[in-house]
Amino acid sequence: MSVMLYDRRTFLIIAGSALAGGATRGETVRPQSAIIDDLSRDPPMSAIGTRWQLFTDRVMGGVSNGTMIREMVAGRPAIRMRGDVSLENNGGFVQISLDLAPDGEAVDVSAWSGIELDVFGNGEEYSVHLRTSDLTRPWQSYRQSFRADPQWRTVQFRFQDFVPYRTDVAINTGRLRRIGLVAIGRAFSADLDVGGVRLIR
Repeated sequence: MSVMLYDRRTFLIIAGSALAGGATRGETVRPQSAIIDDLSRDPPMSAIGTRWQLFTDRVMGGVSNGTMIREMVAGRPAIRMRGDVSLENNGGFVQISLDLAPDGEAVDVSAWSGIELDVFGNGEEYSVHLRTSDLTRPWQSYRQSFRADPQWRTVQFRFQDFVPYRTDVAINTGRLRRIGLVAIGRAFSADLDVGGVRLIR
């Protein structure tokens, strides 16, 4: 499925040198980032028209618990995921996720090199999980980890650095379906805030 990721109404942002210096006459300016969500719409709706969702390991018999709310965190609006991750009953995750198309189909983001997140947290380590239409099992994904410090910062994740998890299929960014932010793999209290999600060159 082809989705225009730079429709002005939903999610185009031109950043960096393109804004700072402008373009010379006759030069085509390529946007350096494209908004996936800037929290400009009422929750749980994202800027691209899909909904943020909360999942825990209770869907597979675990006992982890979590909540997802929109609130102000350190002076800016955020999607806040909180919960307690438990390894009991072979569980171990709390997740918020966002489909990239309203119908859940794949989106071609191959013109971009990665994603960036504005995050704030409690000093714990979290993961970004990507799913493409090539993956058929719910436990399969492509993963990178990051630490969410108790201050707002922007973290970038290049697609080429995502590690396949329980799949031999290489990541195909022409078929990206979902982005997930996950507290996983150990027992701990999760508190992760997200203030923005963007594609980057």
